[in-house]
Amino acid sequence: MSAVASINLRELRNTKQLKAWLKAGKTVELRERDTVLARIVPEAAEKPAVEWPDFEARRKAIFGDRVLPGADLLIEERERSRY
Repeated sequence: MSAVASINLRELRNTKQLKAWLKAGKTVELRERDTVLARIVPEAAEKPAVEWPDFEARRKAIFGDRVLPGADLLIEERERSRY
């Protein structure tokens, strides 16, 4: 969890400090006297999409076109046991 910094309305002119806190991932509380007026939250960095491996191709490379005996029975049993 990121730390919370606090800035007064008068100090808000110092955008250099505000930007430094936001770039560091800190949430900044905007205050007037002892009252919190708002919280400025830094934008979360977008995570790159994860590329999943091709599981179907891996299965085919390992087993080929073979169908394992009893696999269909497990699926039917699982479906029946749900209720």
